[in-house]
Amino acid sequence: MFYTDGKLQYPVRVERPNPIFARALQQAIGGVEGEIRVCLQYLFQGWGSRGPAKYRDMLLNTGTEEIGHIEMLATAVALNLEGAPLSLQEDVSKDAVGGSILNGMDFRHILSTGLAALPTNANGVPFDCSHVYASGNIAGDMMANVTAESTGRVLATRLYNMTDDPGMKDMLSFLIARDTMHQQQWMAVIEELGGPAEQLPIPNSFPQSQENSEFSYVYLGHMTDGSIPQGRWTSGPSIDKKAEFTSAVSMPLGGKPSLAPARPDSGAQQGQTSKSGMGGVMGAVEGAIERKL
Repeated sequence: MFYTDGKLQYPVRVERPNPIFARALQQAIGGVEGEIRVCLQYLFQGWGSRGPAKYRDMLLNTGTEEIGHIEMLATAVALNLEGAPLSLQEDVSKDAVGGSILNGMDFRHILSTGLAALPTNANGVPFDCSHVYASGNIAGDMMANVTAESTGRVLATRLYNMTDDPGMKDMLSFLIARDTMHQQQWMAVIEELGGPAEQLPIPNSFPQSQENSEFSYVYLGHMTDGSIPQGRWTSGPSIDKKAEFTSAVSMPLGGKPSLAPARPDSGAQQGQTSKSGMGGVMGAVEGAIERKL
C-alpha cells in the first residue's frame, strides 16, 4: 500500500520558464537513465526479494522515494512550460527566444498533455521497461543499481550544467545528492554481504568446479596485431581472491558452423533445401569436396 500527502519531497521552483529545458527534463523522467527506470527497478526488486526482510524494506523505501522524484520532475516540466506558445499562429515575435521555443520544444507537451509532463524521454519515446533489472539475486541487483544511479547522476549533472535557472539548479542539486546516497547504499549492501570478494562470481551459489576454469580468469585479446591492453585485469590477484589474472591472444577453438539444409516448408529457396541443390560455383566446389570424401 502506498500513501501520499500531496507535498513535494523538495521545493521545485522555476524563475524563467523554458519549454526547451522542459523537453530536456523528460530524459530524467522517462529516459533509460531516468527516475521511472529506477523507481520500477527498486520496487520490483523489493516485491520479489527473498531472504532478510531488511533488504526488501530498504528497496521498497527507496523505490517509493523515486516516485517522489518523478513527481518533482513532472512538476518542473509543467512549470517550465508555463507561458509557452500554444499555436503556430501565436505572436511570439516580441519574445527573443519565441521562435526557438516553437522549434525546440516537444509538441506533445501542447498536443497531448496541455503543457504537462509525459512518461517519455527527451525524444518523445515512451518508457518501455526494457531496462528494469530485477534478477532475484541480491548481489547482481545491487550491481545493477549502482550502475543505474551512476548513469542517473551523470544525466542530472548534465542537466544542471545545461540551465542557468537558480530554481532548477537547486532542485537538480538535491537530486544529484540523492544519487550520491543511493550509490553508497547499494555498495553498502554488497559490503554488508561480505564485500565483492565474497559475492563474486555472481551467483556465488553455482559451484565454480562446474565451470571451465581454464577461462575463468584470463583476459582475451582480440586485436588483429596481437596486442593486449595491460592493466589490473591482466595480472595480479583476481578481485574475488580465488586466482591470478592472466592474459592471452584469443584463438578460434571451434570450427566453422555447419547448419542443416533449410526445410522444404520453411519458406526458403529450393537451392537452400539440400546441399546438392546449392547452385553456383560454391555449390560445385562443395559437391566436388563431398565426392572426394
